[in-house]
Amino acid sequence: MKLYEKAKILRSKNSGPFEVTLDILFENEQDYLDVKNGNKITEEVIARIYKLELEDIHHFVFFDQALGIKITIARKISSGSPGDRDVYGAQQHAPLMNIEV
Repeated sequence: MKLYEKAKILRSKNSGPFEVTLDILFENEQDYLDVKNGNKITEEVIARIYKLELEDIHHFVFFDQALGIKITIARKISSGSPGDRDVYGAQQHAPLMNIEV
C-alpha cells in the first residue's frame, strides 16, 4: 500500500530560503500507527528518495498528538525568487507519497 492511501493531508511550506518542510497528517490513529510502527518511513528512506545526505534532513519527527509526521529537508533551489522556485516544495510530494507502507 502506498502512503497516499493512508495519509489524508500532505502539505509543504518554505521553512527557509533553502529548506522545505513536508507535513503528513492522518485522519485516524490506526493509519498513523500502522505507518509509524511499520518503520517504512525513516530518515534513511527520506535521504534515499530525495537523493540527500542524512545531514540534509534537518527535522524528522513523529507527532503522536497530531497524528502526523514533520520532515524538514534541505533543497538546492532557494524560495522566494522570481520564476518557478516557489513551486519546488509542491514538487516534493510525489516521491514521498509513493513510499510503500
